[in-house]
This record gives sequence, structure tokens and C-alpha cells, in this order.
Amino acid sequence: MQAELSTLCYLERENEYLMLHRVVKKNDVNKDKWIGVGGHFEQDESPEECLLREVREETGYTLTSYRFRGIVTFVSGDGVTEYMHLFTADGFTGTPQECDEGVLEWVPRERIEDLNIWEGDKIFFRLLASEEPFFSLKLVYDGSSGLVSAALNGVPMQI
Repeated sequence: MQAELSTLCYLERENEYLMLHRVVKKNDVNKDKWIGVGGHFEQDESPEECLLREVREETGYTLTSYRFRGIVTFVSGDGVTEYMHLFTADGFTGTPQECDEGVLEWVPRERIEDLNIWEGDKIFFRLLASEEPFFSLKLVYDGSSGLVSAALNGVPMQI
């Protein structure tokens, strides 16, 4: 088994999230999906250090107010398990820049589920919207894009 550590952040303004449409990288597991910004930990980074670096690299923004919302365990079904540290941010400064991984776009929250997003992302968007306290969400996929099971704080969920 291979384990990976990553961060994912949804920048918020008014009633919108900053979304990244992944259309640039070749052989991208997220190809054509809409996701937040973030990435993999570098050597010796904390979740917060990774978050701040990745957001700055991908957007040009420096976060001034952010919140650690939960841990999402992604079991890919192809031998990789990713432990994603999920954040939201409502304060940032700087000048937006183009992202080399795709196109950044502010999307109204009510339109998020209409986008091409992972099935499991729909679950954590609902948790974010309901102001769920810090949570642990486990999402098990079938090796492609099919969600097989989900558990919130260790309790299986209906999917």
C-alpha cells in the first residue's frame, strides 16, 4: 500500500468557492474534475505549511484566515490511500494568478454539485455547508471513479 499526505482548500468569498477545473496536466487522476486548491506535502511540512504554500503557488493568494475542517481518507481502489487535510479559507491577500494545473473560477455554492466533481466531494461539501465540526470522512473508490462506501467519524453512511 502507498500512503500519501495532501491538503485541499476551498477559498470562500460571499457565497462562492474558488474551484480549480483540472484540464492541463497529462495522466491526471483529476482530469476534467473540479476540485479545490492544494497538493502534496513536502518533506517535514505541517498541514498548515503545506496549505499556505500550495494556495500561494496555485492561486497567487496568501491566506490570512483559514480553518482546518477535517481529514478525508481516500482509498483509491488501485493501491493508493491519500490522507487529505481539508481546509476552508475566508481571508486572503494578493493578486490572483493563472494556475498551471487548470483554470480557476469562482463558483456559486449552489452550483457546485452541478459540476463534474468526485462523488465523495459531494459528501464533504454537505458537511462544510452544515458547519459539521471537525470530522473524519473515509471514502472508498473502486479503482476508477465509482464511490463504493463512505464513513463519517467511523460510522458507515448511506451513499
